[in-house]
Amino acid sequence: MDRLLSMEVFVAVVELGSLTAAAARHDMSPGMAAKHIKGLETRLGLRLMNRTTRRQSLTEAGQAYFARCKVILSDIRDAEQGAEAMLAAPRGHLRITSTVTFGSFALAPAIADYLAVYPDVSVDLALSDAVEDVVASRYDLAVRIGEPADSGLVARRIGRYQMIICAAPAYLERHGTPQTAGDLARHQCLDFSYWNRRASWLLNSEAGGAAYPAGRFVSNNGQALRQAALAGFGIVLQPELLLAEDVHAGRLVPILQAVWPAPRPISLLYPKDRKALPKLTTFVDFMVKRFARPAK
Repeated sequence: MDRLLSMEVFVAVVELGSLTAAAARHDMSPGMAAKHIKGLETRLGLRLMNRTTRRQSLTEAGQAYFARCKVILSDIRDAEQGAEAMLAAPRGHLRITSTVTFGSFALAPAIADYLAVYPDVSVDLALSDAVEDVVASRYDLAVRIGEPADSGLVARRIGRYQMIICAAPAYLERHGTPQTAGDLARHQCLDFSYWNRRASWLLNSEAGGAAYPAGRFVSNNGQALRQAALAGFGIVLQPELLLAEDVHAGRLVPILQAVWPAPRPISLLYPKDRKALPKLTTFVDFMVKRFARPAK
């Protein structure tokens, strides 16, 4: 077996906590991942991991080997990146993570245009509204909504993200149009799972907004909430990017504009040690230009 791949699988098992997750990272079966670990142990003549039916833990030898593997694999990545940085044209593979709505509606078509310009680059785009560790998950770049945490990553701002409140005309005809933020407490507010469960609707407090608890419909997907709103079940708070066509067509009606949440920044985040790679620098520059807003 490829010794370096076996080391990468071993490191992934330790970092992710399971053979299944490590196998998924390396696009192989859990059984094959287990063979890589067994192969390392056979080569070394040492047990690296203690395994039970429910969990696995590193042996003392495994802890030392894990630390050395991290250093070795990091050195290899640095060497590869240094060689790639010397190439005149961008080439290679980019792993990118983004929020679902922005990634689907805005980033995906922008990536398609970028790939048309740079034919030697390929992109793997993972969409999730759960915030993943960019370094641990080995992403080259992440798109984040909101002020970036001080995580040691480079941040480039590319735009603003506006959330809006809407409802279908049929819903408003049946239940009336709320005139103030306080009126929302008497309505069905469609709720997003990743928001704080005690205060899901964080509105513009300076404009008289407040936080409201979940209604009877909760989902971890903005499209599902959009469909529920279109069906006339409740009032939705979701990105303008997701609801703009429905508003334009009259299928949804914007309400309570005065208390909409303030726009949040959209940022590209990437590790400092990768900023010199042509594939990454050209991607970042392309996206900054693509989403730049005209000065007001």
